[in-house]
Amino acid sequence: QVQLVESGGRLAQAGGSLRLSCVSSGRTFSDDLMGWFRQAPGKGREFVAFINWDGTNTDYAESVKGRFTISRDNAKNIVYLQMNGLKPEDTAVYYCARGVDGAPSGIEESEYDYWGQGTQVTVSS
Repeated sequence: QVQLVESGGRLAQAGGSLRLSCVSSGRTFSDDLMGWFRQAPGKGREFVAFINWDGTNTDYAESVKGRFTISRDNAKNIVYLQMNGLKPEDTAVYYCARGVDGAPSGIEESEYDYWGQGTQVTVSS
């Protein structure tokens, strides 16, 4: 069983920055693909970013490229999402998730098996 706990979400102004953290209890964290997804009010959950086990491979949704950065600290079992240049459309509940072994793309919800409870990010204009 893996537990993921996100933190760092809060109210921010447009143009501001936030850093989200996700702590994993998984013993295999250093081998795991990790991802961030988000769900805005009235919308489905969407991919934001992923990072492979050693941080050498990352990918981002087009809507956040150049503004968000995913990183990880395997010694602390933490994955981060640094969010800069925040926009009101970034308002959502943000979830971290653990990728299944051999996930082919890393951008589909079905490729993740454990999810955190989410942290609310609200961006005011």
